[in-house]
Amino acid sequence: MPQLDTSTWSITILSMIITLFLMFQLKVSKYYFPEDPKPMLVATPKSITPWEKKWTKIYFPLSLPL
Repeated sequence: MPQLDTSTWSITILSMIITLFLMFQLKVSKYYFPEDPKPMLVATPKSITPWEKKWTKIYFPLSLPL
């Protein structure tokens, strides 16, 4: 039974991988990919609340004197 010649397998596999990669790149390059959406600058109305003008202190029940 003759021996299987595997000397050309490496170049065959390498050329197949390169060919598949190039075909895939050509296939994907035909698609149109939209650009990323630009962020819109939205002005949020600033609501004035009474607690923003004065200093407040929060008393925790455990920090009160006994």
